[in-house]
Amino acid sequence: MKLSVRMLAVAAVLATAACAPQTSGNSSSDKDEKTGTLRVWLFQEVNNQPKEQVVDSVLAEFEKEHEGTEVTVEYIPVETRAQRIKAAFNDPSSAPDLIEYGNTDTAGYVKDGGLADVTEDFGAWDEAKGTDPTARQSVTVGGKVYGAPYFVGVRALYYRTDVFEELGLDVPRTQAELISTAKEIRAAKPELYGLAVGGAYTYGAMPFIWAHGGELATGNDGSYAAAIDSAAARKGIEAYTSLFGDDNCPAAKCAAMTGNDTITAFAAGKAAMAIGGDFSHAAVEAGKVKGAYAVVPLPGLKAGSIAPAFAGGNNLGVLKSTTHRTLAVDLMKRLASKEAQGQLFEAMGFLPTFSDVRQQVAAKEAFVKPFVETLAADTKFVPASPAWAQIDAGAVLPTMFQEVVSGKKDVATASADAAKKMNDAFGSVG
Repeated sequence: MKLSVRMLAVAAVLATAACAPQTSGNSSSDKDEKTGTLRVWLFQEVNNQPKEQVVDSVLAEFEKEHEGTEVTVEYIPVETRAQRIKAAFNDPSSAPDLIEYGNTDTAGYVKDGGLADVTEDFGAWDEAKGTDPTARQSVTVGGKVYGAPYFVGVRALYYRTDVFEELGLDVPRTQAELISTAKEIRAAKPELYGLAVGGAYTYGAMPFIWAHGGELATGNDGSYAAAIDSAAARKGIEAYTSLFGDDNCPAAKCAAMTGNDTITAFAAGKAAMAIGGDFSHAAVEAGKVKGAYAVVPLPGLKAGSIAPAFAGGNNLGVLKSTTHRTLAVDLMKRLASKEAQGQLFEAMGFLPTFSDVRQQVAAKEAFVKPFVETLAADTKFVPASPAWAQIDAGAVLPTMFQEVVSGKKDVATASADAAKKMNDAFGSVG
């Protein structure tokens, strides 16, 4: 029984990507074979062995129940996923039957014609009823479902308990207190960033925009218009960019920082606070601040409120070109089941997409609680448009933040320019 196939050499991956033609969007298969080899592509993690063990246990049971069926799994690099998956959409003969994909990629892959519509299958799946609304939204385009949520990731506020105790500070209850506390820490301890922020940290900035009532864009069913230049969004941009300066996180150093950079700074003891995900926990635990930090939900505008957070994560989807549709859908459900997601949390720390399973893991692991509270309070998602891939790849929002913190443009001008770029992208996809 062949359960796992290691990832191909990077050179082979790049060669495949370089030769990838434009997607045709017409690769539907009319075959539905009930035996044979099922090919699966999943993402390669930094430490992949625990994930492989969870996956292999699911595959063993699957193959046992489907006599004459063999599953091969290839773990592919996240960085080259777009090229490989789009190439697969155009070459059914070498394409997998089932893939893992980032939840912000859904609309683009649907536009490319690569993902199968599994609306009826998802609706008939009993466990699907427990999927949280934002996770369900991440697999939905135009009212149809194109996969199953695999896990979710969300961000909260990490803070140094030793620094707060030394300076006699209370944990911030509002965004205004967060900003003032960050600057108070910087004044008392100039060797630290009060709150590590990054001009290239889009998902760390979004909660400030959403907390002020702003939106990235408005619309639905694939038709969107930028809203980043609205009055409410501008207030959020002003709040976030106010954290760049010598009184907290100097623009010269922090304008180019990414989310990973801010967590690295916090874990290394160079920041008193940082906005990090549940997925950042292992990195922080491995850093200098181990045993001297805590996590709370990122505060909103009012005391006791939680700022809306971006609900990231990954999904599983069946390719339209599969010749094993029934088997692929069954395996998708098994890999994304409550039991498997619970095991994936135990192995990797990835938060389940089922509300009840999240409550169960939160009861076992204290560090999960603030992230579960954040998910329960309110989460947001990016526009379900294939244009988002262009907007993200074009660094439209990071450019806007960086223009403001560098003093090149004021908030009104920078947000108006960003809105124009976003609308151009939305218009280009119809």
